[in-house]
Amino acid sequence: NHTLLTEFVLSGLSSRPELQHLLFFTICFVYSMTLIGNLLICMVTVHPTLHTPMYFFLRVLSFLDISTASVVVPKMLVSILSEDRSISYLGCVTQLYCVVFLAATEWFLLAAMAYDRYVAVCRPLRYPAVMSTRACLSLVLLSCCGGKVVSVVQTAWVFTLSLCGPRRINYFFCDIPPLVLLSCTDTSRYERQLVSATVLVIFTPFCLILLSYTCILSSILRISSAESRHKAFSTCSSHLTVVTLYCASGTLIYLQPKSSNSQEAKKILALVYTTVIPTLNPLIYSLRNKEVKEVLIRGM
Repeated sequence: NHTLLTEFVLSGLSSRPELQHLLFFTICFVYSMTLIGNLLICMVTVHPTLHTPMYFFLRVLSFLDISTASVVVPKMLVSILSEDRSISYLGCVTQLYCVVFLAATEWFLLAAMAYDRYVAVCRPLRYPAVMSTRACLSLVLLSCCGGKVVSVVQTAWVFTLSLCGPRRINYFFCDIPPLVLLSCTDTSRYERQLVSATVLVIFTPFCLILLSYTCILSSILRISSAESRHKAFSTCSSHLTVVTLYCASGTLIYLQPKSSNSQEAKKILALVYTTVIPTLNPLIYSLRNKEVKEVLIRGM
């Protein structure tokens, strides 16, 4: 006879009182950099000289990064300050849904961005026709639809489990692995389903990205101009860096959802996934880009 949970308590990143102020100011700084960097990209890429599919996708990616950090970080900062780390059942459902939706959408968008680079490098003459405004909007819409399907299915699966305690979640936000640990029923079927979903959402786009970049690399090596090769490599390396960071952290978090021994490591990976990577994206993608720098220097 178990009492079903109606409220949860998030343990946070650390329970050590002497670290709370340091964590607060560090995370607050990183979150501020996330907002500033990504908002800057959103504003800069609307400049007429940057009206290309690549910068359109970057603008959407920046919006997703802001949203991902905003779903997780403000609640975490409030919890550190007030020491009230409780979250309602509905709040936990909403947070999990949003996190999964944004993460899955971003993965599908990264695959769309790889396709954009493939067309730009391997089919340059057909690029304007293939990557039209309508095609770009369709790819973003499909990414969002895919993210919505994944988030609805995963959230429904998690909260149909009997979450009976303890009500303390050893995490700093509501995510799949710590919630599965609260179940008092057999979760083996769900864990198999989660592995399948992880393969679908992470490895399928990753394989498509690798295929795109294999073709891109082959085309780049045939370019005679060293300057053109360098520019193509620079653009592609930025995208591959972000893809690698997402793939490594996402895979390690979700492939072993009920491994309590690795919860502390998963917390660090989740912090990287939800807080650090959104801060790095503007630097990796755009703020070191020559065209973006020129727009910033001219004051937009």
